[in-house]
Amino acid sequence: MSLSRPELAAVTAARQAAGEVGVFTNGCFDLLHVGHLRTLQAARELGDFLIVGLNSDAGVRRLKGAGRPIVPAGERAELLLALRCVDYVGLFDEPTALEMVAEVQPRIYVKSVEYAVQALPEREVVEGYGGEVRLVEIHAGRSTTDLVGRILAAHAER
Repeated sequence: MSLSRPELAAVTAARQAAGEVGVFTNGCFDLLHVGHLRTLQAARELGDFLIVGLNSDAGVRRLKGAGRPIVPAGERAELLLALRCVDYVGLFDEPTALEMVAEVQPRIYVKSVEYAVQALPEREVVEGYGGEVRLVEIHAGRSTTDLVGRILAAHAER
């Protein structure tokens, strides 16, 4: 279910106090594709429940530029929640998920291997409260930006 940051923090604290392992990952997830699915599945396999921090529409525009997101945040959240591997979704508007991670405090914070652990702004916060950062395999050639490029190229050929 889609929850506010305080709700996510409360659910995470309760479930982790009961011995479960909370996993958190984040991203834009604009035009959900198989690369997203595989990364989310890999993240979920690391714990008992998966929280996805979802960039707001304004946040996606800041990161990806004009014309993005293609799919609005409410619909992106709905699609993510339809996946068996995703338990909770929460929106954030900041440039990184740092503040959300600091409040929610999942046991495991996951990003894809394209990121260096040392370069992740969330690393210090996660390690500071005793959590761990894990990197999961990415699936090359499966990005929303690549997908949009292929769609535009196919349209131009018509």
